[in-house]
Amino acid sequence: MTQPDDDRSVPRGRIDEPQEPASVAAADEPPASAAAREEQWIADHTPATRDTTPAVGSPGGPAGWERARPGADVTLQRHGWADAAWSFLFKGDTSYAAETADWEAVAAAGRRARTGEMGPVHGPVINAPVWTWEVPLYFWFGGMAAGSSFVALACDLAGDHRSARIARRVALAAVLPSPPLLIADLGRPGRFLNMMRIFKPRSPMNLGAWSLVGFSTLAAGAVGADLLGQGRAARRLGAANAVVGGYLGSYTGVLLATTAVPVWARSRLFLGPIFVSTAAATGAAATRLTLVAAGLPEGHPTRQALGTVETGAMVSELVLSTVNERRLGPAAASLEHGGPGRLFQGAKWAVRGGLALRFLRGPLGPGAHHLASVLYMGAGLAFRYAWVNAGRTSATDHEAVARMARGQVTVDDRLRDRPPPKRMRSVWRGRPHGAGRPYSEAIRRTSLLAERILRR
Repeated sequence: MTQPDDDRSVPRGRIDEPQEPASVAAADEPPASAAAREEQWIADHTPATRDTTPAVGSPGGPAGWERARPGADVTLQRHGWADAAWSFLFKGDTSYAAETADWEAVAAAGRRARTGEMGPVHGPVINAPVWTWEVPLYFWFGGMAAGSSFVALACDLAGDHRSARIARRVALAAVLPSPPLLIADLGRPGRFLNMMRIFKPRSPMNLGAWSLVGFSTLAAGAVGADLLGQGRAARRLGAANAVVGGYLGSYTGVLLATTAVPVWARSRLFLGPIFVSTAAATGAAATRLTLVAAGLPEGHPTRQALGTVETGAMVSELVLSTVNERRLGPAAASLEHGGPGRLFQGAKWAVRGGLALRFLRGPLGPGAHHLASVLYMGAGLAFRYAWVNAGRTSATDHEAVARMARGQVTVDDRLRDRPPPKRMRSVWRGRPHGAGRPYSEAIRRTSLLAERILRR
């Protein structure tokens, strides 16, 4: 039977021909806020909106459960999930794999997958982050609280216990909005409590939730000890809080860097130090303004030291951001254009304006320094919003996401066909992944040990 003429006249599409990505209707877009997304999910997963009547038979009840043998941890699983470390299908005694692997062939396949000319990319490749305004604001408050705890410890070490008491109160006041903001982004309080059910040192998000709880508890205890006149206990709690604050002020940058978003993942060497610098600057600025309002006289050593700290920290943040932006290459486009670009440039100009006022405080008076501290705090907030919003833009750059998988997102086109560096070749030569990373392996084993202890 012959095909109709109209069927033969239509050209058949080929797989290698670029196709326009399907457009998404406005009605199919997810809600903008976390609360609205939560309501939509609940509305779509209730018996009132779904027909749960079985097609055959009757609804089943809870099944009985018993162990495969007395004392077994999990049915059909060895202790510690040992048989899940590697699939039995690829063992040497099956027909799915040879007795010895051809590691050179595996290395060649890996190089072919990451080199050569890349064809057109049809996205989306990854989902864009759905964080709303609560997250960067939480980052800002958490960093300010961490920086204030550093100031409190430094004041105690310098012997200025009055300023240390005020700095501990600033740290507590700054961390108080953080849990509500985090819970508001999660959608419901139960999700925050679920993160407290486990302890995973390998997870920046889980460890960050624990550090937030620990920091808040220590900050409240230190302020309470101050109010009760227990100065020694307050100083000890404040010192412990500064240690926890070191993680609280930096883990947010590490959290962003562990994602597949190009602008975040390719900034993994700088995001942690950048966030720590901003935390130290905003904490010092907030504490300094509070001390001035509390009557600390002009020319006091603590007041001058805090001015130096906030200026030095913001200069460090500006230098690190500039260096990181240049090394990102094409991946820095999300930090240079659109709303994130305007926020990023505005933060940089706020830092420059603060530096100018800081060095001109002599003829302009102490008010110029106060304005510089306000500009530093505003710049820290703008930096947080710029980084978070840039992640959404970078995730929609489908070509950058694909090139990042090849390790090409920050390199020049002339370097694409080079073989992978030596530090990556060891993975293809049969060496276990943990052998070249003792720190990661130590963290993994510590996490597993902690999880087993907590399960008992």
